[in-house]
Amino acid sequence: MINNNETLAIFQRGADEILPLDELKKKLAKNIPLRIKAGFDPTAPDLHLGHTVLINKLKQLQDLGHEILFLIGDFTGMIGDPTGKSATRPPLTEAQVKENSKTYQHQVFKILDKAKTTVVFNSEWMNKMSALDMIQLASQKTMARMLERNDFSNRYKAGQDIAIHEFLYPLIQGHDSVELKADVELGGTDQKFNLLMGRDLQKQAGMAPQVILTMPILEGLDGVQKMSKSLNNYIGINDAPDDMFGKIMSISDELMWRYFELLSFKSLAEIADLKQAVQGGENPRDVKFILADEIITRFHDNNAAKQAQQNFINRFAKNKVPDEMPEFSFAHGIKIANLLKEAGLVSSTSDAFRMIKEGAAKIQGIKITDRNFEPALGTEVYQVGKRKFARVTIE
Repeated sequence: MINNNETLAIFQRGADEILPLDELKKKLAKNIPLRIKAGFDPTAPDLHLGHTVLINKLKQLQDLGHEILFLIGDFTGMIGDPTGKSATRPPLTEAQVKENSKTYQHQVFKILDKAKTTVVFNSEWMNKMSALDMIQLASQKTMARMLERNDFSNRYKAGQDIAIHEFLYPLIQGHDSVELKADVELGGTDQKFNLLMGRDLQKQAGMAPQVILTMPILEGLDGVQKMSKSLNNYIGINDAPDDMFGKIMSISDELMWRYFELLSFKSLAEIADLKQAVQGGENPRDVKFILADEIITRFHDNNAAKQAQQNFINRFAKNKVPDEMPEFSFAHGIKIANLLKEAGLVSSTSDAFRMIKEGAAKIQGIKITDRNFEPALGTEVYQVGKRKFARVTIE
C-alpha cells in the first residue's frame, strides 16, 4: 500500500464529507486493510453513470489494497428507501429484487475486481431475524431521532403519510454495518443520516464506529438535476457505444470537468493538465473525446470507443442531420420552450430556456435566440445540443 498521505488524498478525491476525518487518519495509521462497505438496493435492472460515482471510489480504494464489501440490499430493496421521497415508496417484489440483483453483479464487475470484491446480501442476516429481534432493533432509536431526518421531518410537518416500515430502513442499513463490522461506509450525500445510523448502532454494539464518506450526487446531462432515468438525463452503462459517446459530447464544457473528477480514473494532475490545455486554446470538444474514450472503453472496449468517436465525427462534426428522428405535431401557438419539452429534446421548460441562452437550441441549423419565439406553421427540424433532433410539424 502507498503512504498514508497519498492514501488519504485518494479517499478525499471528489468526496463531499469524511466524518470524522481524524478517525479515518487513525485507522489508516494502523497500516492494515480497512473493511469498506457500500450498499446498493437493486431497485432497477440497469445502472447509470450516476451510480458508478460510488463504485469508482470503491475501485480506487480497492486498488490501494482495502477490502471491498459490495452489499446488495435485497432485503431493504423490498422495503423501499424513503430517502428524498415525499410519499411512501412502493416496495419491490422478491422476484424483481432477485432479477435486478443478478444484473447488478454483472455490471459492477466492469469496474471492480471480482476476485477482490466480497459481494454480500443483507437478506443473509435479516431473514434470520425473529419478530423479537426486529423489535429490539427498533428499540434502539426514538421517533424523535428519526424525525430529525429532513425528508421524514418535512413529510410530518406537511401532514403527509409516513408508513411505520419506512422508519425501519435506516435502522436496517445501520445494522448491516454491525453485521459486516465495517470500518468505512460510502454513500451519496442523501444517505448521510443512514450512514450515521451505522455509526450509532456499532457504538451500541460495543464496536469501533465506522467512518462515513459521502460522495456528491452526479448531475445528469442537463447539468442541473441529478442523473436519473425518470428525467431522461442519464447515461446507462449498458448504453450502446454510439449513444454513450453522443450523450457525453452533449454535456456542457463546465460539466465536463465535474464528470472528469467523479467518473475518470485519471490522476488529478492529468486532469489539471487537460484544464490548462483548454485554457491555452485547445478545443474542449477534443478533451470530451478523451473522457468519452475512457468511459466507453471501461464499459465496452477500446475498439468500440474509437469507432463511436469516428461515427460521431462523421455524423455531427460534418453537420449531418440524421435521416431518422422522432416526429411530432403541435397546434399553432405553442411556445418554443413547451415544444422542446414535449418533443423530448429537453427535460423541462427551464432546461429549454437554459439551452436557448447557451445557443444550444436550433431550428433547421439556425440558433434560437428568443425564448418567447413562437414556431411558424409547417415542418422543420428542431435540435438541442449535438445529438438530439426532432422533426416537428406545426398545424
